[in-house]
Amino acid sequence: MALVVFVFATVLMMAEGLRHTLGGTGSDSNVVIIRQGSQTEVQSTITREQANMVESLPGLATSPEGRARISREVLVLVNMPRKGSGGLANVVVRGTTANGLEMRPQARIVSGRQFRPGSSEIIVGSAMARGNVGLRIGDSIAFGMRNWDVVGVFDAGSSGFDSEIWGDGEQMMQAFRRQAFSSLVVGLRDEGSYTGFVEALMRQPQIKADVKRERQFYADQSEKLANFIGILGKTITIIFSVGAIIGAMITMYASVANRTREIGTLRALGFRRGNIVMAFIQEAALLGFVAGAAGLFAASFMQMIEISTTNVQTFSEVVFRLVMTPGIAFQVLLFSMFMGILGGVLPALQASRLEIVDALRSA
Repeated sequence: MALVVFVFATVLMMAEGLRHTLGGTGSDSNVVIIRQGSQTEVQSTITREQANMVESLPGLATSPEGRARISREVLVLVNMPRKGSGGLANVVVRGTTANGLEMRPQARIVSGRQFRPGSSEIIVGSAMARGNVGLRIGDSIAFGMRNWDVVGVFDAGSSGFDSEIWGDGEQMMQAFRRQAFSSLVVGLRDEGSYTGFVEALMRQPQIKADVKRERQFYADQSEKLANFIGILGKTITIIFSVGAIIGAMITMYASVANRTREIGTLRALGFRRGNIVMAFIQEAALLGFVAGAAGLFAASFMQMIEISTTNVQTFSEVVFRLVMTPGIAFQVLLFSMFMGILGGVLPALQASRLEIVDALRSA
């Protein structure tokens, strides 16, 4: 039962870790604009003319110089070799701007320096530096028909940005022969500006776009994979739980067999059959709780493990850690106690059916 609980908890922690990583990406004060009907930035195109129109809409925050806080971004997927394990990883390469860097203050340089605008320099997320890709400062990597020099490593607080590579947006467009941007990231003046900005954008006939707050946009990217992990894991857990329930049932049958005289004595003293049933069911529930606590304790150490997988929504590499929450702990313990109760019902009913004379004689 503890092993089943361990598997169940680990699956829930994987799904929660993915949601935590991508759901924690971005800021509620920023909005992401992509082409209407595009599910990801990779599929989207925004022309320069459309970007200029967005820049003139009301509700945008401005820089100290009085310019609209908007970042025109390019997103491409690049194949990079995995170090040690072999194979290739689809890594997100984001071409951004000075505004884009300022609008994401959670992404801070932890080693090296920031890339210089107009150069073939890049910075890599901390997950790309310590994960299977293993990029280091000083490395030179080739993609987009040119070589790029790694000059810094940034940390974005365990968000999805940690699995990306950033460089100058205009240089990325030239390197990949792009004529249009992938997305626009817009900084709003305040929380109340969102509705007005979206309404103004929808009134532009030349712009057919989908708009979401940045944090919600990236949270939606995790749903398909997180749901898949959850469904697959729960299916496996249910199959394994059948064996665990049978094990609990055998344990409780043995308990009944070893305490026949005790059961007969309790019945002779006036305890009803329902009291006997409840006593054994409570014991089975306690057995399940202890097994659940043991499995949960073992699963808590999985939070130290970092997992690299492919996001089925964007087909890009995502590095994340498993996350334990109070909700997961409660759900796992409840499931474990439920397994124990199911395993204890039949033995409890058998114990309650023992006749007093037979129970005392068999001892």
